[in-house]
Amino acid sequence: MSLTKEQVFAQAKAGKLWAGNLIAGFVGNTAKLENRTPIDNSVIGYIADGDALDVDAAVTVARATFEQGPWSQLAPGERKKVMLRLAQLLEQHSEELAALDCIDAGKPITECLNTDIPATIDTFYWYAEAVDKLFGKIAPTGPDALGLIVNEPIGVVVAVLPWNFPAQMFAWKVAPALAAGNSVIVKPAELTSLSAYRMVQLAYEAGVPRGALSMVCGLGEKVGASLGKHMDVDVVSFTGSTEVGRLFLKYSADSNLKEVILECGGKSPQVVFDDAELDAAVPHILAAAFWNMSENCSCGSRLIVDGSIKEALLAKLVEGLKAWKVGNPMDETVSIGPMVEQAHFNKVKLFLDLTIQEGGRLVTGGKIHDNVGSGWYIEPTIFDNVSSTMSLFKNEVFGPILAVSTFTTEEEAIALANDTNYGLAASFYSQNVKRTMRVARKIKAGTVSINGFSEGDISTPFGGFKQSGFGGKDNGLEAFSQYIQTKVIWYVNE
Repeated sequence: MSLTKEQVFAQAKAGKLWAGNLIAGFVGNTAKLENRTPIDNSVIGYIADGDALDVDAAVTVARATFEQGPWSQLAPGERKKVMLRLAQLLEQHSEELAALDCIDAGKPITECLNTDIPATIDTFYWYAEAVDKLFGKIAPTGPDALGLIVNEPIGVVVAVLPWNFPAQMFAWKVAPALAAGNSVIVKPAELTSLSAYRMVQLAYEAGVPRGALSMVCGLGEKVGASLGKHMDVDVVSFTGSTEVGRLFLKYSADSNLKEVILECGGKSPQVVFDDAELDAAVPHILAAAFWNMSENCSCGSRLIVDGSIKEALLAKLVEGLKAWKVGNPMDETVSIGPMVEQAHFNKVKLFLDLTIQEGGRLVTGGKIHDNVGSGWYIEPTIFDNVSSTMSLFKNEVFGPILAVSTFTTEEEAIALANDTNYGLAASFYSQNVKRTMRVARKIKAGTVSINGFSEGDISTPFGGFKQSGFGGKDNGLEAFSQYIQTKVIWYVNE
């Protein structure tokens, strides 16, 4: 039975929400960790405190299931039926899942209901429909041979999820990995494990074999590291910080050279040329900068604007921000909730004082709403006069602070846009068609959107350049490349 959001919120208030390990035939230890909501820092329940023994049990079950074939050897059309049933169950439980992400991550309930969970469901539907439409190839041989190029599931896949989009990132990784026939182990962020736990339960209800999908909760330094170092894991697909991404590369090098796919940080530019339609651009600029409290790897945190229109644009942005209400994210009128935890709040807060010290001019915002809930609420903030040498220009903040810089020529705009170690996303605004093609080609980012902020959709691959990650893409048919391996079968006909 699906719960309403009110029922989930009531369970949270009573401290009864739970996310545990889901490993076929294995119980493990009973240690648990407090789960606190960033909304008011109260205990909403507990998660399992997994360890290396839990990881080893999950990998053992996943490997046995993959080799024995209840899922890996199922016909693609049959896997499709199960995946479709799962998508339907997710749809039936959409309000429950939205409430879990809201309470767990402090995400505005309206975004969870209207954006995150619908996108999660669409992802499962899309990969369910794609699973029986992946074809191999026949090599162009002469009559003396037949070369078949076939795709096979790669084996045991570990999906390490971030805390900023818990349900949606579960779908981005689990849906294509499962559809391809792999055994998947999910490691959710310890801060946001609730929706993943519920979705794995729903997967079992849909007919996914328990050994084909497992979950291990707990701390990154215990569970994540053990998965990264395990000798019988074939792939780790990771979304999170660049710092932790580096660790997974080291774990791979020190173990079995497992494949590692990284989707890490970003410092995405938004470039506004003097011929942009400002009124149309403003809602997109604000969404890029402040959506999800800016806890978004493709956040457009650098606004690079032609100096001749800067003041006009800033005035429109300040006016547009009046509709962005800060407060308890369970309130459907709220756009900005809390930072996800105290440590992250402290990090973001430092940039407020540091930017002033380095010469930035506060345009709007800058206030801490410490009288609301946990007190980890920072209102949307815009700083002007941010040079390319300043900390706010260089560093990923992952909080609602927008840096404004100016340019005078197209070449300078492109240079500023590319002046970053990251290259995940970018957006720019211009009505000059020739310019849009020139600039889109020259900006170094995995997704470049024109006259609007977008990450593409489920049909387009998502991933970045430089330190934003490498090794594969999420979304699109390209996502399957993370989870399959190519084999050549060569028939000799002599």
